[in-house]
Amino acid sequence: MIHYSVVQKLDAGLEFCEDERCCKLWKSSACSGKRKAYVVKNIFFTVEYDGTNFHGWQRQPNARTVQGVLEEALTGILGQPISIDGTSRTDAGVHALGQCATFRADFALPVDRLMMVLNHRLAGGKHTEDLSDVRVTSLREMPEGFHARFSCKGKKYVYRILAGGEKRVFDRNYYYLLREPLDTGAMREAAKHIVGTHDFKCFQAAGGEEKETTVRTVTSLEIFCEERLSADSESGSSCEGDASNGGKSRGLRQDIRIEVSGDGFLYNMVRIITGTLVEVGQGKRTPDSVAATVASCDRTTAGHTAPPQGLYLAEVYFQSL
Repeated sequence: MIHYSVVQKLDAGLEFCEDERCCKLWKSSACSGKRKAYVVKNIFFTVEYDGTNFHGWQRQPNARTVQGVLEEALTGILGQPISIDGTSRTDAGVHALGQCATFRADFALPVDRLMMVLNHRLAGGKHTEDLSDVRVTSLREMPEGFHARFSCKGKKYVYRILAGGEKRVFDRNYYYLLREPLDTGAMREAAKHIVGTHDFKCFQAAGGEEKETTVRTVTSLEIFCEERLSADSESGSSCEGDASNGGKSRGLRQDIRIEVSGDGFLYNMVRIITGTLVEVGQGKRTPDSVAATVASCDRTTAGHTAPPQGLYLAEVYFQSL
């Protein structure tokens, strides 16, 4: 059920409308026209974007950001300043398949038309939405009190790696590119030490927002891998990472996908987890050493921070959806 909050404004010579139903319909024939009211809507939407040409999510002066582009488009459409709240503040170069955001505003445009109008504007007013690097995939009105950030119960991230074999120039913006294949079997063993509720301070980069606690719950951490003989080969198979040869077969290219879900993530947490797992896959760390890394709560014991290009915010979870 959609809940409305009616805010009444009195213009010179006009009367307040005491009939809430009439207020909702003040622009229709059901209203005399002498009464004016604004329905404040709480709008929730999901957005996907290619983070290559953005300086991250959060608005910044003199820099193109996802939040800034969306707010500028909405402000132009609705004729009033719009400020949106996103679930996750992705960094420059990070992509999103399911970023979420909310905003509150009073406007007459039907909600079921707003997404179409917004995508049209984001695409530069062209007759196709494919020209934009940011696109709204769903939009609806939510009850008062629902918030994209504070109502969030969990997130899922995907990190993509191309290891070994030939690379294409287009891969550099969407994968972490590695010269040699990885031992994905060892990486899976290491991942078992990360799943669960722990103090993940060892996977937190400096410079982020100060948190009350660094304890988080990682509900799942899975590693998928597909091997190909070359960049142009059509045949592929699952790579299990045979420990006897380090999971490395000369000439093979691995398309690796790390999927991690949890109730929340610290600053650069997924990228540092990925960097640590990559070092396990390279033989620089043992799988069991990751348990000691987590227990240490010391950033210097963890691996490198993987680059942003391979990271995707895949999904956001809400209890009421």
